[in-house]
Amino acid sequence: MNPLPPAFQAVDATHVRLRGRKLVYFGGCDYFRLAGHAEMIEAVREGARRFGVNVAASRVTTGNHPLYEQLERALVNFFRTQAALLVANGYLANLAVAQGIAGDISHALVDDRAHVGLLDAAEFLNCPVIRFRHRDARDLGVRMKRAGTGARILVLTDGLFAHDGTVAPLREYLRVLPRSAVILVDDAHGAGALGLHGRGTVEETGVPDRRIIQTITFSKAFGAHGGAILCPRRVRRRIIARSRLFAGHTPPPLPLVFAALRSLRILRSAPGLRRRLRGNTRFLKEALRRAGFE
Repeated sequence: MNPLPPAFQAVDATHVRLRGRKLVYFGGCDYFRLAGHAEMIEAVREGARRFGVNVAASRVTTGNHPLYEQLERALVNFFRTQAALLVANGYLANLAVAQGIAGDISHALVDDRAHVGLLDAAEFLNCPVIRFRHRDARDLGVRMKRAGTGARILVLTDGLFAHDGTVAPLREYLRVLPRSAVILVDDAHGAGALGLHGRGTVEETGVPDRRIIQTITFSKAFGAHGGAILCPRRVRRRIIARSRLFAGHTPPPLPLVFAALRSLRILRSAPGLRRRLRGNTRFLKEALRRAGFE
């Protein structure tokens, strides 16, 4: 028996074929359908022609292709952050952060419904891990006190929670946390989709990014592949110096990095995509409620 769900084939931007039936598709995380956008497909082709498929090495040896640094500069510009560091995917981004800052953190506080990538990352911090109630700033404050005075605290939370579409109350968290505390936000679902300019949960909630480490993936709103860490420069330096994951893994294929650059350009030039997504979301939810669904 196959433990995976049945495979399906994309027919067009809004339909799939599953078990011989053509169905309207509301699943997945390709929020703007950029994965099949004509410009993205052409970018992959052009990237393969110009750069080949793979660097076949870690970035700390011979695999640091100029295209990776170009994408990092574009991310700094798009997200208005100090620094960016590219990794193979969004899941690995959290692990690389944890390896980079382990030793700087004395206690980790994790949202009860955090993504498994954050739970796995917490294990690399080599410190006590305390769970707090989902999106509950008051409970976070209570549990933080267990760490004692002088604790060096990292809070780990999703930005946009995929299971129900709620957003982490980052501003409320910062109010109850000491000024030295840092929040690691897995913004896989928020980046590109939330915020006036698509900068994700950090922009949506209007918090100062100097106390935030934001991890993103290109496989959702951006329609490409790969992950990135948006952070202060000192954190980027620590990850490169300390993370065995970063040192030992091969970065994303070059054609997909080229496509990620194209997706940033598309999202920057087409703010109407985010307005349409929110409008479509409201329309569907209201229709489902009228039909009797919760």
